[in-house]
Amino acid sequence: MDNILKDINPVIQLLITMAAFSLLPFIFVSMTPFLRFTIVFSMLKTAMGTNSVPPAITLIGLSLILTLYTMAPVFDDMYKAYQVPYQKNQNVIEALDAGSKPLKEYMLKQTRQSDLAFFVEKTKNTIPKSPDDLTLWEVAPAYIISELKTSFEIGFIIYVPFIVLDLVVANVLLALGMFMLSPQIVSTPFKLLIFIAVDGWSLIVKGVVESFN
Repeated sequence: MDNILKDINPVIQLLITMAAFSLLPFIFVSMTPFLRFTIVFSMLKTAMGTNSVPPAITLIGLSLILTLYTMAPVFDDMYKAYQVPYQKNQNVIEALDAGSKPLKEYMLKQTRQSDLAFFVEKTKNTIPKSPDDLTLWEVAPAYIISELKTSFEIGFIIYVPFIVLDLVVANVLLALGMFMLSPQIVSTPFKLLIFIAVDGWSLIVKGVVESFN
């Protein structure tokens, strides 16, 4: 494999590098904590009943900053792993392969074994002896599925207290005979008050950041 990488024409290496850079937005959105942050924050906004506040661009910006904060050690390891083979033999393909290993290690820590086993079974005839035998494209889909499941689990926990508050308000309005008044109109201010009182944004952000292995 190493010989094949070394024998690739420099022009082809350049084309492959440009193609790899075009995939950076996809990699950032799907293979980093950005996926979990955006889903959790979106579900939080829906649970609170404030669908237009805060604006989506604000939550995306917050997710971006938190992703860079969480992934800073991984990005640093990726740069160092990429730099060594590139400075040694100027082979971009080999450097990209080396640089992707810290990202793969990070994803493996967040991925459920059952999800990973499914994709490995579909792509390999033999069981890998070590994580080094796994490719990034086998780990990535398993990581995405695991992240989606984890994000929805966190979202469910966030939803529960808000649903309880909606039910309490709905029962109170029903007891008062106020059938025409929407419970959400009454419960939303109470949701905001409770969320502010417990410093909700800080709790959610700290909880999600600390949920990564």
